Amino acid sequence: MKNYHELVQDRIYIGGADDAEEAVKHETIDLVFDLRAESPKSDATYSRIHSPIVDNEGDQDDSIKASIEQVVTAYKDGKNIYFHCQGGSNRTGTVAVGTLLELGFAETLEEAEAMAQESRPKINVKPEMMESLRKLYPNK
Repeated sequence: MKNYHELVQDRIYIGGADDAEEAVKHETIDLVFDLRAESPKSDATYSRIHSPIVDNEGDQDDSIKASIEQVVTAYKDGKNIYFHCQGGSNRTGTVAVGTLLELGFAETLEEAEAMAQESRPKINVKPEMMESLRKLYPNK
């Protein structure tokens, strides 16, 4: 059984750190974005970009924005993407919400969050992360 999920059909996958290798193997992933601030140096056999967001901290607007922009740019460049934090719920959910808004798949924060949770039910965007998203997308 797969422990990762498809956010955008055949293009963007999300999950936890432990599932990155499996996603790369099964989904033709070009780039993996690791959102963990606490990420260890990796000897990964896949293309990995460290795009850290600190968990359980406020004022992560800049790092959240940078992570979303990197994912969106890779998507627009035709890449297949997997992104993850440790467990794949808070930081992954935050970037998933922003990505869906940036790509025009959702009109509002609530719609984007519902879509992200539909694709990965364990997504739980914590209040401080939602606050950052509200600042980044004030009209959504």
